[in-house]
Amino acid sequence: MKKLSMFLCLMCLTAALTVPASAAGPLTYTIDAPDDPDYGVPTSFEPVATVDGGARKNEDISKNAALIPPGFGTASADTLNTGTPLTPNLAPDSRPATGTAVNGTSAPVFVPGSTIPDNPSASAPSASVPSTGYTEVTSDLYYAAGHLGTLKIPAINLSVRVYEGTDSKTLARGAGHFEDTSIWNGNAAFAGHNRGVNNHFGKIHTLELGDEITLTTKLGTRTYEVVSVSKVLETDRSGLAATTENMITLYTCVMNQRDYRWCVKAVEIG
Repeated sequence: MKKLSMFLCLMCLTAALTVPASAAGPLTYTIDAPDDPDYGVPTSFEPVATVDGGARKNEDISKNAALIPPGFGTASADTLNTGTPLTPNLAPDSRPATGTAVNGTSAPVFVPGSTIPDNPSASAPSASVPSTGYTEVTSDLYYAAGHLGTLKIPAINLSVRVYEGTDSKTLARGAGHFEDTSIWNGNAAFAGHNRGVNNHFGKIHTLELGDEITLTTKLGTRTYEVVSVSKVLETDRSGLAATTENMITLYTCVMNQRDYRWCVKAVEIG
């Protein structure tokens, strides 16, 4: 009797396993999950920031925050959070402020997200709210030899051409223009080597207050006077910020101190 019962159970199990899957109908699943707390709808210029409780709280993870790493072999090649914006026209710290007159034109610029007046062509920056000076590098500003202009500093017997970019290849040719800064109005920032054959900025730390710097581009010639010479951390990029005042900022390495840079600021002589 016991053997018969076991045989019948085995037969029932075999019959159940041989039933086609289609006979039982398609399998359905229901998964309860949160409503995508870590993602937002991508746009052209708005940052994608996570919400409270997300994996990366309040961190901009859009293309606006993406950086192109510094050139291989440069002093900051292994330093985190350094480089130039992947999309400089969208990067919050790189685009012109609302109302900026670019390339000397009178038409004001309106940054995405700002309030645009009903008649923008007739509006102008308010005198009580100064605009930020900024001149974009455009193809018509290049000389035939490929440079953007010439820097001259009589106090250290320097006359050097300036080129777009601050990678090693560019600095081997002359001074390099920081791509996310202005080339004329506002703050124009440049970098150069402090040693080697092309040590164009090797003596800028010896400049004194009042020493003159001349910048010549296709837009004209301006003369500036030195107002500060300081040693800053390599990660300090505050000297690249746009300004309402026409000025020049120069950067170079500090010999045998890779974590620091010499920073020289000069303002236009009125």
